[in-house]
Amino acid sequence: MENTQFFAQKRILLTGGAGFIGSHLAEVLLSLGAEVTAVDNLLTGSEHNIAHLQSVSKFRFIKADVTSSPETYLASDFLPDVILHFASPASPPLYQKHPIETYLVNSLATHTLLQYIVHKSPVTRFLFASTSEVYGDPQQHPQAESYFGNVNPNGIRSCYDEAKRLGETICGVHARDLNVDTRIVRIFNTYGPRMDLNDGRVIPQFMKQLLHHQPFSIYGDGTQTRSYCYVSDLVEGILRFVAADGLQGETINLGNPEEHTILETAQVIQSLVTEVKPELEFHPLPKDDPTRRRPDISKAEKLLNWHPRVELVQGLEQTLKYFQDYV
Repeated sequence: MENTQFFAQKRILLTGGAGFIGSHLAEVLLSLGAEVTAVDNLLTGSEHNIAHLQSVSKFRFIKADVTSSPETYLASDFLPDVILHFASPASPPLYQKHPIETYLVNSLATHTLLQYIVHKSPVTRFLFASTSEVYGDPQQHPQAESYFGNVNPNGIRSCYDEAKRLGETICGVHARDLNVDTRIVRIFNTYGPRMDLNDGRVIPQFMKQLLHHQPFSIYGDGTQTRSYCYVSDLVEGILRFVAADGLQGETINLGNPEEHTILETAQVIQSLVTEVKPELEFHPLPKDDPTRRRPDISKAEKLLNWHPRVELVQGLEQTLKYFQDYV
């Protein structure tokens, strides 16, 4: 990875550090010589994800809710070089189960962390983990960063979609008006080891049903599309973004532009263990569920020299192996 020296000896505050993406970020940052303080209230994260890091001298885990003031969970002399704000439920079943926690961690916590930078550590770089969900059910395809989205502001997904959009607003205000180095990454569907098997998103859901010999649940007619990025590719893109100079205030899509229908996804996952087509069980499409989702990553390619490399089958094999070992 380019700019790996940037992270050596850096003090990283990582919210959501016990989550799926957060735990992978912590692991790679430690390998690059960073000191990582991971904060997580374990609402959707798991200490299992970071158990292998607990013995690493430069890793520290704090169980805390980041919607409270950082002074309540950080030492008074702790001044991070980088804050990576990844705390949030991320799957529809989980953020709909915890709507208040979801909108607070993406709005209030974002504001609180940025104010902490303003008052205590003005040279800190801040990365906000936003999402492709800010595009809603998009009318532009593929989705570029310049697209404003098509989001229902009071729908069942809005506690997440609109909270992420507000989080982006808060970052923009601090970048433009308070000269904070904020950066926004819009993350598209990501998968890999350490996902929660009960997450509810398409890949873990299909794998759970595969492992339990159940029919695959298809919502709608299965022709809606998703673009799947393997977690190691995403982490590399994130760290390139953080390390690059001159990108204050930028927003960048990270995801795999290879598009697959839900039906194709089911067939590929089933083929990992047998050539027999999966039995399919069709259900009504949930409200506000996007029909097409594909990132335009030309900006990431230009500014970060980044492009995903892990093929879908290769990534799915690694993910299934994790679930087989874990279950």
